[in-house]
Amino acid sequence: MKKKTLKIIGLISVVIILLFIALPTLLNNAGLHPVFEGSKNYDFKNTKAVIISTSHSILSKPGETDGKLTGVFASELTVPYYEFINSGIEVDIASINGGEIPIDPESFFYAIKTKEDDKYLNDEILLKKVKNSILIDDLDINQYDLVFIAGGWGAAYDLGYSEILGKKISQAYYNKKTVIGAVCHGVLGFIKAKDSLGNLIIENKRMTGVTNKQIKELGIDFTPLHPEDELIKAGVIFESKTAFRDVFANLTVLDEETKFVTGQNQNAGHETPQKMMEILNNNNNNR
Repeated sequence: MKKKTLKIIGLISVVIILLFIALPTLLNNAGLHPVFEGSKNYDFKNTKAVIISTSHSILSKPGETDGKLTGVFASELTVPYYEFINSGIEVDIASINGGEIPIDPESFFYAIKTKEDDKYLNDEILLKKVKNSILIDDLDINQYDLVFIAGGWGAAYDLGYSEILGKKISQAYYNKKTVIGAVCHGVLGFIKAKDSLGNLIIENKRMTGVTNKQIKELGIDFTPLHPEDELIKAGVIFESKTAFRDVFANLTVLDEETKFVTGQNQNAGHETPQKMMEILNNNNNNR
């Protein structure tokens, strides 16, 4: 009886170990962090990009100030950063409050961590940029060819409330050379952008962002702003895809002007910056 029990325990241990090893591959095969088949490295010269992040670090419920640590979702910053860098683009990192950017510790969980996250953790240059991010107030947004806004739960607390960010996105919109992008909660950074008459710039534009379904499925529907709700309120033509769990869904949307490129969630981390660079390359060739 004792030998049989030990065999069962041993078998269960082996199964657990195998599942632990296989989990990253299983999640990837289910749709998490897919490789973008159309990836291309461009040869950009004298080209600049800025990635803008949240500065909020606490996942608090309404009326509370305590909660789990959060911030930007790591891959939503690291993946586009290296996509741009690999094409010869100079990349700055900025945030709502400037200084050190909080990164959601759960985004470094071994089963969902990307190779770009691992690269970041050993990249002294990017580590320094994240620790000393530029205050968005100080950004000369017109010097950038690409403006990208990262997401994460922290973004639900500050991006959509920032009048300064709204003004910066407005300036970028009216700069003919600039292509603007965002993924997941990062699209909240667009909702304060207005034209010269005070109208919302994103009204009637095709866009996507993290869905209400994904937020509910992850059990974090208490954050102050939800991208799907806010984009629809702003008059956006909201598009999305679904899956058995939306964390495994994936969609990238270009608006008709090819000015905005938006990704539904973290799974669009490669395709969104790739599409932005494709547009920029086409624009450069047509000048």
